[in-house]
Amino acid sequence: MGLARDEALALLAERLSARRRRGAKRLRVLADPTTATQVRAALEREVLDRRTWETQYQLIMALGMTGDRDDVEFLKGLAHQPRSATAVNTALGDAIVRLGRATDNDPAPLLWCLQQDVELLADGALRAAAMLRLRFSDAAVGDVLDYAEDHFHDLDHQFLPYWTVVAATGWSGPRVQAFLTRCSQDDRQLIADAANDALNGRYGNHVSVL
Repeated sequence: MGLARDEALALLAERLSARRRRGAKRLRVLADPTTATQVRAALEREVLDRRTWETQYQLIMALGMTGDRDDVEFLKGLAHQPRSATAVNTALGDAIVRLGRATDNDPAPLLWCLQQDVELLADGALRAAAMLRLRFSDAAVGDVLDYAEDHFHDLDHQFLPYWTVVAATGWSGPRVQAFLTRCSQDDRQLIADAANDALNGRYGNHVSVL
């Protein structure tokens, strides 16, 4: 049986980072908005120690599941802080998209992430768009595809085109079809499989999210 809400919250004050991380992971799963204030306070403390990036990642993901739009400016500020552990930026992109939308399918938070030139921020933002199955206007879809195509052959970040492909399952139009058709012939099996699923109207489940 998993930790109860109060047990998970108590772990956020533990001395050991691994214990704090365990609490954050559980609060992320529980997705209880009544824990948001404590999750944010824990994150504000955690980011003062650059060594604990894995715990920071899980706290950001937990805040993305529990917080609200009032937390977005704080997260955007974190995105602009230099760090060597850029996986944290993936969590920030994910959380900004989850919390920053004025309406369910608002593309603005995603487009903001794409414009920042912050390593892996776009990756997380596209991941959230795919997992939430967001549907955008043709103009917003065009902006996303422009970005993805500019970065399509960046082998260091293969998940960026992957998550774009998964998100495109819920989009329509000739440009989307052409994009998915090209992706279905990609020599990276992960992307090709996801594109074939998308062309058949299926959201692929090829990658587990940490």
